[in-house]
Amino acid sequence: MKKYFTLLVALYTASASVAQIDPTLLRRTPKDTGGVQMNMDAVYNRPFLQLGKLPVALGGYVEANYQYLKTNGISEGHQFQMRRMTLFVSSSIYKRIKFLSEIEFEDGAKEISIEFASVDFELSPLLNFRGGVIMNPIGAFNQNHDGPKWEFIDRPISATQMLPATWSNVGFGVFGKKYSKDWVYAYEAYFTNGFDDKIIDNKTGKTFLPASKENPDRFEESFNGSPLFTGKVAVKNRKIGELGLSYMGGVYNKYQEDGLVIDKKRRVNVVAVDFNTTLPKMNTYINGEWAWVHVDVPDTYTEQFGRKQQGGFVDIVQPVLKKPMMGFENAMLNLAVRLEYVDWNKGTFKSTGGNISDDVYAIVPAISWRPTSQTVIRLNYRRNQQQDILGNPPATTAGFQFGFSTYF
Repeated sequence: MKKYFTLLVALYTASASVAQIDPTLLRRTPKDTGGVQMNMDAVYNRPFLQLGKLPVALGGYVEANYQYLKTNGISEGHQFQMRRMTLFVSSSIYKRIKFLSEIEFEDGAKEISIEFASVDFELSPLLNFRGGVIMNPIGAFNQNHDGPKWEFIDRPISATQMLPATWSNVGFGVFGKKYSKDWVYAYEAYFTNGFDDKIIDNKTGKTFLPASKENPDRFEESFNGSPLFTGKVAVKNRKIGELGLSYMGGVYNKYQEDGLVIDKKRRVNVVAVDFNTTLPKMNTYINGEWAWVHVDVPDTYTEQFGRKQQGGFVDIVQPVLKKPMMGFENAMLNLAVRLEYVDWNKGTFKSTGGNISDDVYAIVPAISWRPTSQTVIRLNYRRNQQQDILGNPPATTAGFQFGFSTYF
């Protein structure tokens, strides 16, 4: 906790210093709107505040909410939550050499983590080198997760409870893009530290990839000495939308100790596809992602540990009103809905041949108001139906959520 306290004191001191600076020297660095923006550009496509000609720029976002949910009629009552505050620090070290860091404070600083801290060397549009703490580009949400960009308070179930949302590791890799009229082609490829055996040895009692996020040692050493590979290719057309295909895979178990082989190499492999588009005339925005997970689970584990998982989500956002409102010149009112599904254990029981359940369905209608493009106030109604492994009648969770998220 001492280092976190020191960090907070430093941030407070810096903010106090900025408050004493002539405000005319401060300028808002707009989000990058040049060219065709893709999910891989989300890390830099954020608003920053810069002082004069200093090479360092600051930014961030915050989100908080209220919720009242019931599960089979039982509720924990009225809950107020400070979900997260995230700070960005970027610097143009030299032309074509950039640094960006992303530090997240979750649940009132109960969890503090570095989600991104890397240096980019821009060699050419098709060949750029990145090293440091890298956000693994599996799917689209893992990279493009900032709260103000979404009409929904909760992050997708598939991205947080099947895939490990904001999953990052230390490593190196390359990325690039090529433009051709209305088309953009892009790729990313990284080798990083990876998962550990917590994905099948955790308190949830099931195969659970996000459990590896609890291991802070992954930022200084590999659990088993085997690198995790993450790669993605994407294509976007200005009029059609963006399609991405990504893969992440590697050995997750400790298969040797001091040169002695203790187990075979067991892999985890993830394939994801994502797509987003805006329909003409109505400006309906559609964004979806689907992923498949395969884990080599030891035969000594029971069937409650899934060897195959799959799931995803689709968001449909419909602008219904865009006009000056309450002193905001470009305010917008949206209607939206999210459909979600996750199957944590795809397959059948060996003994009976019956289906293994352990899945969840969810629907989330939403109303959102954006006084500016960088701020959203949102009202959600969430309804989940979750089955246990035996397929008993599902537990139903339903209720309202209200909150906001904004860049600053």
